[in-house]
Amino acid sequence: MLSHRLYVLSFSALLVCQSVSAQVMERDLGAFDLKLATTPTRSMAQGLVTPTGGSDSFHGGLDLTHESGFYFGQWTPNVGFASDSGMELDSYMGFKKPFDNTLGYELGMIRYSYPDTDQVDSHEFYAGLRMLNSRVGAAFSNDVGTRDSTVFVDLGAIERLGVGVRMQYANHQFDMPQASTDGSMINGFNDWSLNLSRPWLGIDMNLIYSGSSLSGGDCSVYSGHNARCDGTFTLKAVRSFF
Repeated sequence: MLSHRLYVLSFSALLVCQSVSAQVMERDLGAFDLKLATTPTRSMAQGLVTPTGGSDSFHGGLDLTHESGFYFGQWTPNVGFASDSGMELDSYMGFKKPFDNTLGYELGMIRYSYPDTDQVDSHEFYAGLRMLNSRVGAAFSNDVGTRDSTVFVDLGAIERLGVGVRMQYANHQFDMPQASTDGSMINGFNDWSLNLSRPWLGIDMNLIYSGSSLSGGDCSVYSGHNARCDGTFTLKAVRSFF
């Protein structure tokens, strides 16, 4: 049985401003829109997927979008300047189309490659749908040793309650059973999270519950989306000054 605890992981005011090291240059090239940036300029599947990676050295990339909705780009989260790191290159392409102000969809693929190492490339496929103020996204990846399937739902703000609702559920399957610290063999697991948000006196308040199907010694093989394997409540408050 999951042990449910209350963790106040962050109750702080965050200064939100554009740093000198995070720059975006945008140019119109006829029917194309080009962005060169040192921070990711796009998220996919209605916010579920973002090109990410290591945190060393330089971050940068480009994004090219056609007015028809097709887009492609490359993002380098780590160029491998550090002696213990290698270069990672995230290449993506997709199609995003709004029908009107109430409905739109998106689909595409990301390839994660490591040119100067022996690490095998991996791929992630994604799709998203927007309906009024609600968003739904799904992604499937075949990373080395695991296959991950994720569904994301953002219901937006529920007017009667004044609360925003976001949910995420994922299934993770190992290519080979993994041995936990208590000796059991784990073929896979599920994890999930629920985020309730509400503005209060200029502060964005978030109550987050996350958990997984693993418990006890089985948590030693956990490698999912959440910070912790067991059932956890997190209270988070964010204040933007700029």
